[in-house]
Amino acid sequence: MILVSGRFRLPPERIAEARPAMVKVIAASLAEPGCRAYAYAEDVTEPGLFRVHEEWDSLEALRAHFATPHMREWQEAREAFGFHDREVKACEMGAETPL
Repeated sequence: MILVSGRFRLPPERIAEARPAMVKVIAASLAEPGCRAYAYAEDVTEPGLFRVHEEWDSLEALRAHFATPHMREWQEAREAFGFHDREVKACEMGAETPL
């Protein structure tokens, strides 16, 4: 499994405007083959800071995700909303242990 984790920022005054685009890319991504989880969560202590969490069956599925029309659309739209300070990384996970 591939785990994607990170963050990005949006100006707080643009979040309401950006929310429909985020909902759209999340729904489309969750429908992709190999996508187990895909979420953005706003940090409760820092307005405008969003945490990214994704789970993919394989690196191939993640790479295919970046080539989809909905990702290209989101990449264009987010710039218009003032998207910045993106730091996202992928890690290949080994055996899982419930905590």
